Amino acid sequence: MSRKSKKVESESLNISAAQQAYVRKHLLRLRWVRFYQFIILISFISIWEITARLGILNSFVFSSPSRVGKTIIEMTVSGQLLYHVGVTLLETLVSFALVNIIGLVMAIILWWNDSISKVLEPYLIVLNSLPKSALAPVFIVWLGNNMKTIIVAAVSVAVFGTIINLYSDFKSVEEDKIKLIYTLGGKKKDVLFKVILPSNIPSIISQMKVNIGLSLVGVIIGEFLASKAGLGYLIIYGSQVFKLDWVIMSIVILCVVATCLYKLLTFFEKKFTR
Repeated sequence: MSRKSKKVESESLNISAAQQAYVRKHLLRLRWVRFYQFIILISFISIWEITARLGILNSFVFSSPSRVGKTIIEMTVSGQLLYHVGVTLLETLVSFALVNIIGLVMAIILWWNDSISKVLEPYLIVLNSLPKSALAPVFIVWLGNNMKTIIVAAVSVAVFGTIINLYSDFKSVEEDKIKLIYTLGGKKKDVLFKVILPSNIPSIISQMKVNIGLSLVGVIIGEFLASKAGLGYLIIYGSQVFKLDWVIMSIVILCVVATCLYKLLTFFEKKFTR
């Protein structure tokens, strides 16, 4: 083996060793982050339980982890909890799908036709700025006290922001790439499918991660006003009849559901990126 080839092999081994050291350091940092997150969660639950048992916190008002756990078990055994969680999840997923489909289609239409975008842009900005809770009573009058009202209310929370954000991302694509398609004889549909959409896949996925949380928020707002089931219904009903264990339990479950939905999207994002 020549001296030059030995030198190249030595450098590649050094780079490999450096990369392995970096990966080990990165994994160690991630483990410490997870460890501290776990410690914070356990500390919060422990302090909450201890202060409730000692009477520092009023357990009737603030409940406690043990009471929440007992309520979860009781309602799971009776089948009530799975039913209410299932209703909220169904409404959230339907709303999430509609928000992304409508948002993407409308953003494409606005990008495709500048005249339409100039006409609709001020209205989209106004509707996006409008407090969506103000629209919920109107939806009840229009659609009735049912699941359709809740889904429409949830869609209204996220869809206008989605349209505006995606349209802005579509317009910010490099002009040189678009000119290249036209130079090679392509048409506007080629620009859309070969430049605009592929370039904005990360933006679309990021918007989806935002929309899953907004859809859940919109569903809960809708369930506060027009529902006979769901976690939002449990919160309102529990506060009215002073079953505050139900209220705290529903809030805890909402946190878990929101986290799981976000992690699920993150998982699919990583799979798609790979």
